[in-house]
Amino acid sequence: MRNLRLLKRILCTDLHGPGTPQCVSVRTDTGTVLIASEYSVTELDPRAGQVVNEVSLTADNYLPEDGSGTVVGIQDLPDQESVCVATATGDVILYNINTNQLECVGSVESGLSAMSWSPDQELVTLTTGQDTIIMMTKDFEPIIEVGINQDDFGEDKFITVGWGKKETQFHGSEGKHAAQRKTMEVQPAMSWDDRRPRVTWRGDGQLFAVSAVCPQTGARKVRVWNRECVLQSTSETANGLEQSLCWKPSGNLIAATQCLPNKHSVVFLEKNGLLHGDFTLPFGKGQVKVRELLWNSDSTVLGVWLEDMTPGEKGQVNTYIQLWAVGNYHWYLKQSLYFSSDSQRAPACVSWDPEKPLRLHLVTRGWASLTYDWGWSTDRSHGEDGQDNASVAVIDGDKILVSTFRQCIVPPPMCAYELKLTSPVNLVTFHRQPQRTNELAALTADGLISVYSQGTGDQSDTEAKVGGFRSISQPLQLKTTYRVVLDQECPLGLRLLLWLRDDVFLGVGGCPDGPSRSKLLVLGPSEAPGPQPTLEIRSEVEVEGQVVSMCHCAKTGTVALQVDDGQIRRFLWDSLKPSVVEWQDSVGCRVNFPELCVETALCVIGEEHLVGLTERLHLFVGDTEVASNVSSFIVYDDFLLLTTHSHTCRCLRLSTLTVKALQTALAADGSQNQNDETLRRVERGSRIITVVPQDTRLILQMPRGNLETIHHRALVLAQVRKWLDGRMFREAFECMRKLRINLNLIYDHNPKLFLENAQNFVRQLDSISHINLFLTELKEEDTTMTMYPFPVNTPGQLATGTSGKKVDIVCDALRSAMESIDQYKYSLSILTTHVKKTVPELEVALQKVHELRVNPPSATNAVSAEEALKYLLFLVNVNELYDHSLGTYDFDLVLMVAEKSQKDPKEYLPFLNMLKTLEPSYQRYTIDKHLKRYRKALRHLSKCGEEHFTEALNLVKDQRLYGEALGLYPANSSQYKALSCAYAEYLVEQQQAEQAGLLLWRCGETARALQAFVGSASWRSALCVAEQIPLPPDQLALLARDLAEKLVELRRYTEAAILLEQYAKDCEEAISALIAGAVWEEALRLVYLYNRQDIIETNLKPALLEAFSSQTAFLETQRTMFIRHKTRLAVVRELKEKARLQLLDEDVPDCPEAELYSEASSAMTGSHAGSKYSHSNSRISSRSSKNRRKAERKKLSLKEGSPLEDAALLHAMAEVVQSVDKMREEVHSLLKALVLFQFDGQAGKLQHAYGDALQMMEAGLPEVWEGGLQLTQAPITGPNSTANSITASFQQPRPSATQESETPPPPKIRNAVKWKLSILK
Repeated sequence: MRNLRLLKRILCTDLHGPGTPQCVSVRTDTGTVLIASEYSVTELDPRAGQVVNEVSLTADNYLPEDGSGTVVGIQDLPDQESVCVATATGDVILYNINTNQLECVGSVESGLSAMSWSPDQELVTLTTGQDTIIMMTKDFEPIIEVGINQDDFGEDKFITVGWGKKETQFHGSEGKHAAQRKTMEVQPAMSWDDRRPRVTWRGDGQLFAVSAVCPQTGARKVRVWNRECVLQSTSETANGLEQSLCWKPSGNLIAATQCLPNKHSVVFLEKNGLLHGDFTLPFGKGQVKVRELLWNSDSTVLGVWLEDMTPGEKGQVNTYIQLWAVGNYHWYLKQSLYFSSDSQRAPACVSWDPEKPLRLHLVTRGWASLTYDWGWSTDRSHGEDGQDNASVAVIDGDKILVSTFRQCIVPPPMCAYELKLTSPVNLVTFHRQPQRTNELAALTADGLISVYSQGTGDQSDTEAKVGGFRSISQPLQLKTTYRVVLDQECPLGLRLLLWLRDDVFLGVGGCPDGPSRSKLLVLGPSEAPGPQPTLEIRSEVEVEGQVVSMCHCAKTGTVALQVDDGQIRRFLWDSLKPSVVEWQDSVGCRVNFPELCVETALCVIGEEHLVGLTERLHLFVGDTEVASNVSSFIVYDDFLLLTTHSHTCRCLRLSTLTVKALQTALAADGSQNQNDETLRRVERGSRIITVVPQDTRLILQMPRGNLETIHHRALVLAQVRKWLDGRMFREAFECMRKLRINLNLIYDHNPKLFLENAQNFVRQLDSISHINLFLTELKEEDTTMTMYPFPVNTPGQLATGTSGKKVDIVCDALRSAMESIDQYKYSLSILTTHVKKTVPELEVALQKVHELRVNPPSATNAVSAEEALKYLLFLVNVNELYDHSLGTYDFDLVLMVAEKSQKDPKEYLPFLNMLKTLEPSYQRYTIDKHLKRYRKALRHLSKCGEEHFTEALNLVKDQRLYGEALGLYPANSSQYKALSCAYAEYLVEQQQAEQAGLLLWRCGETARALQAFVGSASWRSALCVAEQIPLPPDQLALLARDLAEKLVELRRYTEAAILLEQYAKDCEEAISALIAGAVWEEALRLVYLYNRQDIIETNLKPALLEAFSSQTAFLETQRTMFIRHKTRLAVVRELKEKARLQLLDEDVPDCPEAELYSEASSAMTGSHAGSKYSHSNSRISSRSSKNRRKAERKKLSLKEGSPLEDAALLHAMAEVVQSVDKMREEVHSLLKALVLFQFDGQAGKLQHAYGDALQMMEAGLPEVWEGGLQLTQAPITGPNSTANSITASFQQPRPSATQESETPPPPKIRNAVKWKLSILK
């Protein structure tokens, strides 16, 4: 659905060349045009408008001086820096461009009729006057000469399998007379045919075709030859085949023309000679003849060069050049160039540029050069309101095919309606004024501008025109046809037309001062009376350079234009004196495109920018390249939409981006975020056609021409958010439902707004099914944070802070709204709000259904109880609903649900009948127990009397409902006591005997309470209970001894001594217990209290000496262990540092696991060393605490070479330091006892050994832990830091996460605890 828009026209006149141009060739390296006439070869530079070089062909008698000579071909040879010229007399001339020397490299006596070089310029084919083909190399060495007209079909001759004769075959609707029909005679070539052969090469240079007149029949035939000049195929006999011939560069078709009695067509032949499609030229029978057919280099445009068959009144012949393009198997006439009847202005030579596919070179008979540059563009309406129909106009000759995508989407060549004009259309522009963007103006080939506006007729007229069918798109009506007051010497003197207001048109015209300048024209209707409305030039502004694009922004009124060298200008068209100024950014710097852009648009990214797309798919925003693979783009509202060669469609919100951010966003492929709404995959080769304003539809066209409508997620979400902000809930809901957008967004977008407009939401939807759909999709997830996050840099809607769960809040709000509007109409939706809550209120829903059954509403829109129950069964599983109905204790409701279910009455009727026979409390207990609602069952059973207490006690024991049961009975009741005893038994089983004893004690079970306290070693409570019983003194003493034994086992020596001394009255055993527990001072107190000094010699002193020996040995062991671990840690750290440096030397990326290297694992890679233990961590994450501790110990192994050996060493050393530091109080007490009994030597040794151990460990701590701590320190900053210290802290290597988690903190030494005795030296 693209049109050819003229970007640039260069006109060079007054060249005054000799003779008449006969052949033309374009030099690809310089862009100049080589023109051959009957006198010379002239090199012309169209951009400078002057002749660069000229060499005579008559000076060396290659052509006669009387001008009767003919040049049959000219070809530029860049590799040889020469030009090859072939003359009709048979000479092949090589013209050296550097030396201006002519050399005849060959001559054919019979003369030459055509010359054609292969695309790779390795071979040249010449056709002679004897109807032969001569093939030569690029060095003009002959390869072969063969005749053109051969009787053989060629190597690709069709194979006949011999399935009978024509006379015996079925002929369909033609009947059996077709078998006797004689073959019609072949008609000879046209009388105006010059009867010269035509040679054309395929784009890959492997085949070439020759069209020549057959001497036997006089008709033209096309023969295909391969690169070795071997005939491949011959075309089938076709009457009316004309002289023009051109092979499509892509290689699949050969274009020719055919004149039949009823039409004049361009036909296409396959390489096997068979016809394959055609299209009809828009001329009457015998009106025109086709001079030449010309494919452009990329096979997208076919040029047709025509002339009138009969001269006009003054004997002059009109000339036409038409440009055709194909889409979806339909050929469109895109451009028509009408040349006046003046023979000097008629084209003599026409050629496409071999490098620029859409550049056409023409040379007229009067030696005027014309260069046209076209570009593909989509002519669309530019409105952004709901009145715009998203119209797209496609030029097809004298028709404009208008598609209104808001109403209907039909694939081309079909359309919503056609606009028929009197002449072929060359340009279409839509009105830029808001509310009128559907209107358009068309510039036709005869220089008229036709204005079409929206009609005012009634709809019935339109329906009559389309045969009674309802028309959804009302065609535009012709309003005015203007004649443009403009001196147009050559076709297409006016280009790049913009229709800004009713009375203002902007256009670009040529400048007579030279080809390097152009003129901006402001056109308006003339007020002078005349037979036809006229557009006159109100003002004009000359611009240095050729203006190649012009675009307008309706929001800002800006008109931006681009010159052919990429410079950007701003056209101040609405001022008193229109002018052109440089485009500048906000800081006053000039902005230009680095390359020429063929498609431009204005947008706002912080400030106004011009966006441009080059032929090589580079997208620029001003002078910044933001992407390099963009195939098409469009600016709509606040969005930039584009398609890429990676088969994606991007939609970016410009108000949230800067140019740099846009560049970054387009560089990313979007795979990092699966919820990225800016990216969507599309079909290969898709191009953007248009966007439907105030809608979500984006129209794409595929390479073949068919259309595809997509709803880009970014457009959809932006439009939905806009609707929700405007409280247009129905539009938002319909769009989201159709496009499968999660309906939670309706609430999540702005919860406060939704809750305030809950009634509005219900009234707009006005559909029970739609409300139910919304309710059933509700979930606790906030979709604005997960699925549909707000675009970056856009303020999202903040939550209102309403407490509670989202689903419950929405259900309650909508239920309240529906009940206030019409509770009977929305009964089903109200039931949904109960069922959908996080804790479904099924009982409430069932109760409402029951109310509908008991009291049927009289409202006409109310639903019946049966319908409500049926709907409820649809939402909830029937068994679950039956259970909940049973839980209401309403048997009518239970029966109602059971009847609607698939349950067998034999299953539930006996159970219900049995329940009806029970008394109410026991009945409810039975129901609750059946439904496994044991707490409720216990509550009801407690009301059934003492006769059911045994059953209640069993229920409590089975379901462990002890706490609930105790709250249901009085504290002084027998039931309470029984429950307490049962609870105590349960606690004893759970190893909680002390709590069991408390329960038993308070309910009066003192004997059992005493037993429980003894079992838990709660000696104080046990003695209290014993005194309460009371126990006899001997039993009390025995009890004290038993408790003392338990406490000694638990190493609670002081408490055991109290029991033995005070209750068992055994001071000797008490002193022994204190000595065993190293409680020296308390033991001495009892010794002297009970006058048992004998125990000092027998027990105390030996225990002191034994304690001295054990403490000294323990200190030596810990000291040795600390030194050994410290030495090994230094070795491990050194090995790891070497391994890390080795990694850096090998240029391996640093990884956290590189820190795990040790002596045994230095050959492993970091990832391998770390993965072994990281995997084990994940496997044991759910194990028991015992297994976790075991795994931790295994991981922190002290085995040499283990990955975390350094961390294990630190852990071991920390344990050593802590165990030694804990001995302060014990050593202090022992020292005092040793000194007291004259063991000064032993006390001094112990004090010295302990002091040395503490000093050694305290001195080693900074050395041991400093190496690990400095890796974990944060960068040092603050008022006391310097630049060097901060830099050094940042440059320190960082440890891995694994190492940080495994490294223990340094142990703390309690220096504040005094332990030394100053009396010891």
